[in-house]
Amino acid sequence: MSTAPAGSLSGLVVPHDIRLEVVACNLCGADDPDVVYEARYRHAETRDLVRTFRASSDELLVDRLVRCRRCGLQYVSPRVTGTDIVEAYSRGDDPAYVSQVEARKRTFADAIVRIERLAGASGRLLDVGTAAGAFLAAARDRGWEVEGCEPNRWMSEWGSRHYGIQIRTGELFEQDFQSRSFDVVTLWDVIEHTPDPSRVILHVAGLLKPGGLLVVNYPDIGSWIARLLGRRWPFLSSVHLYYFTRETMARFLEARSFAVVEMRPHLQRLEMAYLLSRGSVVSPALSRASRGVARALRLSRCQAPYWIGQTFVAARLSS
Repeated sequence: MSTAPAGSLSGLVVPHDIRLEVVACNLCGADDPDVVYEARYRHAETRDLVRTFRASSDELLVDRLVRCRRCGLQYVSPRVTGTDIVEAYSRGDDPAYVSQVEARKRTFADAIVRIERLAGASGRLLDVGTAAGAFLAAARDRGWEVEGCEPNRWMSEWGSRHYGIQIRTGELFEQDFQSRSFDVVTLWDVIEHTPDPSRVILHVAGLLKPGGLLVVNYPDIGSWIARLLGRRWPFLSSVHLYYFTRETMARFLEARSFAVVEMRPHLQRLEMAYLLSRGSVVSPALSRASRGVARALRLSRCQAPYWIGQTFVAARLSS
């Protein structure tokens, strides 16, 4: 990994106060990528990293996306340094995200039933990057003993107050969870955000009991809808650092002592108005028109299921 001031890497024109780093492939370690999309940095004096990396960010990708020639993993390089990303994400509030917690909890209520079927029974569960805690609340309501950690202080405090669940503030690596103590560890829409996914998964492996279950939800860049929309795919976002396909995700987990037991599309729910507003990255005009129709029909607050590539993966830790 190499770090340099913005503007000095491969002739890229970027805001002068942003530090960039070149990273190797997180799956196989190679450093020989092809360019999938060139960077499209705004010609501005500054870039608001707190806004860019918050959970509800909908900024389309402006960084360079590359694909490893050896294994096919797609990732951002050069990128904002990992330390700056974590620091920016941990700051600021995110009322847009928490406005959807009831819809998110409804999604998670279905997900925890699926997890129980795979795990065999309820037990002790850790949610990494739990945001405002909606999944923890859904699991607790089903009788699970829950723990969660979240780097963003505002959201961890909001979730602790709202659900009455202690959410630990900070990164996973800062916590003192006992090794081999969890039956299930979940990462909902987290792995693609982390500066070092391999480090996260290896740490999780040390927290799971032998035979324990890892659950990951991620946006699949190999899905038909991602390929159809190309650079306008909403999950092709500046907040995401890694882009897995089903094949690269399976290889990634299997290389780190996990055996995939289930992989399937994952439906999520959001309120109609919020969901349609996010569609502005695909078509601003269509987004405005559809929100107008939803208001006229009084459907703005209705919770709608949607899928644009989200993929559920369950993998079991080797005994």
